[in-house]
Amino acid sequence: MAAEVEGLEPEAAATEDAAGDAADAVDAEPGDPPLLVGNRLNLDLYPRGCHRLLNLCAQRPPQLLEVEFLRLSGHEDPRLLEATLAQVPCSLQHLRSLVLRGRQHRDVLGACSRGSLTTLPAGLSGLARLAHLDLSFNSLETLPACIPQMRGLSSLLLSYNSLSELPEALGALPSLTFLSVSHNGLQTLPTALGSLSTLQRLDLSENLLDTLPPEIGGLSSLTELNLACNRLQGLPTSLVGLRSLRFLVLHSNLLTSVPAGLAHLPLLTRLDLRDNQLRDVPLELLDAPFVRLRGNPLGKVLPASHSPPETPVTPEMPRLFLNSDLDSFLVTPQGCSVTLACGVRLQFPAGATSSPVNIQYRLWLPEPHLVPLGPHDSLLSGVLELQPHGVAFRQEVGLWLLFVPPRARRCREVVVRTLSDDSWSDLETYLEEEAPKRLWAHCQVPHFSWFLVVSRPVSNTCLVPPQGTLLYSSGHPGVKVTFPPGATNEPRHVRMQVVHVGSRELRALLEEPEAAASPLLCLSQSGPPSFLRPVTVQLPLPPGVTGLSLDRACLHLLYRTPPEVAWDDITAQVALEITHLYARFQVTHFSWYWLWYTTKTCVEGLARKAWERLRLHRVNLIALQRRRDPEQVLLQCLPGNKVDATLRRLLDRYRGPEPSDTVEMFEGEKFFAAFERGIDVDADRPDCVAGRICFVFYSHLKNMKEVYVTTALDRQAQAVRGQVSFYRGAVPEEVPEEAEAARQRKGTDSLWMATLPIKLPRLRGSQGPEQGQGTSLSLAPLTLGDAETGFLTQSNLQNVAGRLGPDWPAVALHLGMPYRELQRIRHEFRDDLDGQIRHMLFSWAERQAGQPGAVGLLVQALEQSDRLDVAEENRSRGFEIPRKVEDRPFPLCPTHAALPPSSTFWAGIHLSGSHLGALS
Repeated sequence: MAAEVEGLEPEAAATEDAAGDAADAVDAEPGDPPLLVGNRLNLDLYPRGCHRLLNLCAQRPPQLLEVEFLRLSGHEDPRLLEATLAQVPCSLQHLRSLVLRGRQHRDVLGACSRGSLTTLPAGLSGLARLAHLDLSFNSLETLPACIPQMRGLSSLLLSYNSLSELPEALGALPSLTFLSVSHNGLQTLPTALGSLSTLQRLDLSENLLDTLPPEIGGLSSLTELNLACNRLQGLPTSLVGLRSLRFLVLHSNLLTSVPAGLAHLPLLTRLDLRDNQLRDVPLELLDAPFVRLRGNPLGKVLPASHSPPETPVTPEMPRLFLNSDLDSFLVTPQGCSVTLACGVRLQFPAGATSSPVNIQYRLWLPEPHLVPLGPHDSLLSGVLELQPHGVAFRQEVGLWLLFVPPRARRCREVVVRTLSDDSWSDLETYLEEEAPKRLWAHCQVPHFSWFLVVSRPVSNTCLVPPQGTLLYSSGHPGVKVTFPPGATNEPRHVRMQVVHVGSRELRALLEEPEAAASPLLCLSQSGPPSFLRPVTVQLPLPPGVTGLSLDRACLHLLYRTPPEVAWDDITAQVALEITHLYARFQVTHFSWYWLWYTTKTCVEGLARKAWERLRLHRVNLIALQRRRDPEQVLLQCLPGNKVDATLRRLLDRYRGPEPSDTVEMFEGEKFFAAFERGIDVDADRPDCVAGRICFVFYSHLKNMKEVYVTTALDRQAQAVRGQVSFYRGAVPEEVPEEAEAARQRKGTDSLWMATLPIKLPRLRGSQGPEQGQGTSLSLAPLTLGDAETGFLTQSNLQNVAGRLGPDWPAVALHLGMPYRELQRIRHEFRDDLDGQIRHMLFSWAERQAGQPGAVGLLVQALEQSDRLDVAEENRSRGFEIPRKVEDRPFPLCPTHAALPPSSTFWAGIHLSGSHLGALS
């Protein structure tokens, strides 16, 4: 394989060397399950998938020639991936489907990352039977030259890449029926696109298209055309020639007119023109029931222009309303107003960008590494991430964030906090009230990063010049800091925060009815740690104490230096000047200060406990089981004053034990729930570590999760009486079984917090033994379908559910599920993606009971939702192939049951347990 071999280029030789070296170096691992099962090879589910394929190609087992479906991860090393793909044409000659998707890995913050694929080897054009090619979520900047030579290609998926144009050679694909190039940077389309006479579905959404070529009217077989979220200002009249068109999506563009002939397309059932600049539309479209026009300035007159008649009229700023399926949008120099599905609003003024910018957003669940909180801050919202990070706008962008109203408002304020230059800062924030419980935090942002809403003690800042100045608190006017002339040589920023302190808890802690404390003062500064001259600090005397009546022996000035939690009594180290209402003292550097009045002599330890109590929240823990499905458990941490109201709302659907005793927790404190005594978590969740569910407590947010549980015990013999225990801290590697020793200690330093019983009832009826072992869901048996098209089983739907992921809402809508029902499922299972998918599929299955054609409906919905990979795999198993069936329908089978040798059932539709586990 040396480069000197005749006819071999150096680059090709390097590729061949890499392939040979990898094949020689990789040995079969004895503990691995068999890679070749049937006619599919899913190597994206395994680490080192390219190495495994190279090893198979080197061994050349006979089963390799039967492979028709191949999946590889786009996150492999680019050179290794290219070397691996170069071996495919000669080793997998019957290949029909090739999937090389990215988005399987996440960065340190959990964001999906694109694959490293930038090109394909030329030899792939030799795959004569290849019909399905998926290169989504990669880093393609140009279309690989081998693709136009794949004459048998029927489906081509190029979404979420970096393509700026498509070649004219694309028109040479005579069999292409589906083309998806959404979420790229296309600015123009090739005229040869109109030559694809067999094309039925075309998705060009989320690009930079401003015009369409007239040749697009030559797509005579086109049934679906998606051009949403571009910058189209007009449409070619040739669109009225698309006589097969059923769906035309044009929302979120800049259209000012549309051809009237669109109303006369004979098969058109949906024309989406929302969020454009249409002021007038033809009457034929205005009265058509299939046309959507929301978000257009219909009937509004253009504002009077004082420009010369030759000056073109600038279109009105576009308005975008994004649904939950979109995570990005395009901003042009014209500007736009955007409302995200999560309720966030953005206002991009005209001229904010000099060129089109694709903005991506994501709403994160709050985690300690994403939520920087001070000791007395409270989180009021989720974490919004806007990308691209660090892009500076020419004009500031308006941002409106929804937040939970804070329970305590005295001497507190609400601000938007953002990350800038590797440090967090608070933006100038204005509050807007749309309804009593619907509040917005409005701010102006110069660039994009992470944003969240917090409640903090009232903060005052000032710039201290060398001439000196005075800083006082707007929440407590009696708190002042005086900077004398010469305190600093250079101007420095100083910040003051004052925390209100209630006297009732302090008196209870000290067991002294006359004890009192001043507000808690926090001072911080930029620049050198010390001032050149002493600075005078004024604090009000504790409530009920005056300069005429106080006993100086009872007055204590306490001092704390972060990050230490200990407080020091510095009364003897400073000169306290007492007036009738105030105490003054001088310092040269800033920290935390607290004035106490008590007869106690040693107050440092008491001050630490009192400060902890200021930050603790009293909560109760609940564990409820859904009445209709006991395997579904709701876990929640609630403030004590909300427990009764929440239980009244939930007990019609859930049942369970009484809430736990009161527990004290800090804002942002981690804790976890561990199921014990035979109960385990059923699903693999991102927030689940070794069967323990992770939580982070935030006092104003819903600390609630719903999980499915299972058991390895025999539920046919008797009910399983288990329990769930809550522990403090991050999930450890090991928790002692039952942790009896930990439960004997209580308090803020105790590991154990509470234990609540969980009962899985005894299984009755004719359920198989496998179900009694917790290997299946508590769902009714399925007898869907008919003898002509086949039958669906619970195992089939479980297989599909394990593959859908975040695409399930699109499948639900194509299955005919109402949008209101979809939103209800999202709400009920808001922290459980697996639960959302399974509930959607089985709800649909229950409605299909007794009706024929369920198999075809499911496959059609998968195809319409761009999940051709799942549809193709299921079709290859025989979803639409009639087979001989026994006299009774195909029953619900346990996941691990085996088919009898003489069975004439549809063998392809029932999966083995190991295969189902691999796909899930």
